[in-house]
Amino acid sequence: MKFPCTGVILAGGRNTRLYGRNKAFIRVGGKRIIDRLYHIFKDLFEETILVTNDPIQYLEWDYHIVTDLFPIRCSLTGIHAGLFYTATSHAFFAACDSPFLKKDVVETIINGIGPGIDVLIPETSKGLEPLCAVYSKQCLKVVEQQIVQQKLKIDRFFRKVHVKKIPEDILLEKDPNLISFFNINTPEDIERAEKMERGTLGRHEHDEYN
Repeated sequence: MKFPCTGVILAGGRNTRLYGRNKAFIRVGGKRIIDRLYHIFKDLFEETILVTNDPIQYLEWDYHIVTDLFPIRCSLTGIHAGLFYTATSHAFFAACDSPFLKKDVVETIINGIGPGIDVLIPETSKGLEPLCAVYSKQCLKVVEQQIVQQKLKIDRFFRKVHVKKIPEDILLEKDPNLISFFNINTPEDIERAEKMERGTLGRHEHDEYN
């Protein structure tokens, strides 16, 4: 089933802790992260937007490719660009460094979309997951104002909009180890991801390393 919601993949990070290596093209279990996300998004969304400042790298995928409208490279400017270009009232956002995002988790999140909800966001024992969440087009103006004010932490605008949190117990039903929220930021994370792929390391065990 496809949802009346746009899927947005954020692929604009600087990847400094990976020495400039593009996270989207990292292989886990022999498969690139961008390919893993593509197969989930194409089943769920009529339209997928990919936000990147290097569009030429992504021409082989059937994405609507856009770039940031602000010259600041951060997740908030990516959210702004995705909301600016989406044709639907809501968009689901995911980062390109999430190799284990589960389709069931995405469906659980977007199934919660309803009238008056501006942000639909998972909350685990580790906190909010702003890069695996739904944002409404109504957030565009407040996000833009926040960028102009150089307040780049995503959750700083939440007090100005209607936020609905998805509790951990609901998420655990679809993803018992919460590996959907595992992100690759360092070479060590790539090694851990391979162990997770083989089923020898869970997300909570990964958190113990940090």
